[in-house]
Amino acid sequence: MAGHSHWAGIKHKKGRADKERSKIFSKLSREITVAARMGDKDPDMNPRLRTAIQAAKQANMPKNNISRAINKSEVAGDKNYESLRYEGFGPFNTAFIIETLTNNKNRSAACIRTVLQKNGGRLGETGSTAHMFENCGIIHIEKNKISEDIAFETAINSGAKDCQTINNIYEVITKKEDFYKIKTELEKFVDSFAYSAIEWRALNYLNLDKDQNKKITEIINILEDLEDVQNIFINTNLDN
Repeated sequence: MAGHSHWAGIKHKKGRADKERSKIFSKLSREITVAARMGDKDPDMNPRLRTAIQAAKQANMPKNNISRAINKSEVAGDKNYESLRYEGFGPFNTAFIIETLTNNKNRSAACIRTVLQKNGGRLGETGSTAHMFENCGIIHIEKNKISEDIAFETAINSGAKDCQTINNIYEVITKKEDFYKIKTELEKFVDSFAYSAIEWRALNYLNLDKDQNKKITEIINILEDLEDVQNIFINTNLDN
């Protein structure tokens, strides 16, 4: 699991200070609004919206905030967000994939380019780092929620690529296009997940020393502070 995403998802974000919490809520709200705008307003009929709401709840976002974000999708305005992926390199041969929801792609590209260049990296062309990663769905289920037999049998029968046990978690790995279908099948047995998202997992991870990890963590923190950035994935084990 180490290094597979910016901080293994929402869980790491729970412990941040109030100032950081507002930034997290803003990013989560944007995803909820976009998901609701692109599909049904009913999360039971819209898997992407349902996943976004689950992530918001994991981050302890108040119900009122979630409702407001859904209602915002009905308001006509000039904020037509699009999902854009940026690829780049950091110091120590690290590779980055940065996902954004933005209404100004020039602003997003300029901000990300500046952060990487100031920290010994550079923004790459589309495809420059994606070949180092696999785009896949990840579902984590706490062991006390379901038996291993039911979890893995349901996942495999629904088309999952792989299933494994990690500490107190069952991990289900899916193809990107099968993520919501398999998640919906598992939801018949599980009321909530420890974590679920479509992410980029590195095919090979770099092991850096303590000081190098500190530098990469600083870059990630700066990137996460950018308004448009939603997710960051790297090919580095930050747990070392």
